Amino acid sequence: MRLMKKILLPCLLLMLVLAACAPAELATATSEPATPQASETPSPEPSSTSTPLPTETETPPPSSTPLPSETPSPEPTPTYAILRGTVNVEKVSCRYGPGAMYLYLYGMVQGANQDVIGRNEQGTWALTMSRGDNKSCWVKTDLMDLNGEIMSVQPIDPDDYNLPKSPFYGPLTNVGAKRNGNEVVVSWNPLILRAGDDSLQTPYVLQVWVCRAGEIVMESLGAYETSISVVDEPGCAEPSHGRITSAEKHGYTKFVEIPWP
Repeated sequence: MRLMKKILLPCLLLMLVLAACAPAELATATSEPATPQASETPSPEPSSTSTPLPTETETPPPSSTPLPSETPSPEPTPTYAILRGTVNVEKVSCRYGPGAMYLYLYGMVQGANQDVIGRNEQGTWALTMSRGDNKSCWVKTDLMDLNGEIMSVQPIDPDDYNLPKSPFYGPLTNVGAKRNGNEVVVSWNPLILRAGDDSLQTPYVLQVWVCRAGEIVMESLGAYETSISVVDEPGCAEPSHGRITSAEKHGYTKFVEIPWP
């Protein structure tokens, strides 16, 4: 009995010491657990996000639009007159070209009226046409009385003389030219015609562009032989040149260029 007391007493002392040393949490462990209060989560304040101001885009300086270039205005088309002419001599020949060397188309008598629709470069010959007719021919200007100035009428290019074409003969052959100072001699082989094909008019016609007093002048020349002399002076910026054809009663052979010296 005494032994048990000796044993129990130290045990009780030990228990008291342990109880005194236990942490406060253990002392309250047996009490009713406290209901945890819901923690109030603070609402996040809206962030004061600063909206960026629109950036000022630099406006590029206006491009200098080039002014439209001044297009030169086309030269106005000249307006030409159509005159009325009356034959003032007893009889006159109306020809295919502006010159007595061209083939004859028909004749007119004094008092005949014609429309004057063209002229040669110098105005010495007039291209005429009867009203209601589709054929035109050339009359020497001073053989008609005109109701206006001949130079107001349209000039006609030699390519538009409307010469009739020969269906039976080819161009002239062996056409050449030699210069002697201001003189150019043009020569060629003769055109041999069949019987009955002779026009009985000027057989050879030259159209030449030659220099006179510093300007190129166009002339029509006729020849009965197989050579002709042409005056061609120096001093023009453009070169002189010419061409030749032969006539038979049906028309003209093809032009041949003259090798101008």
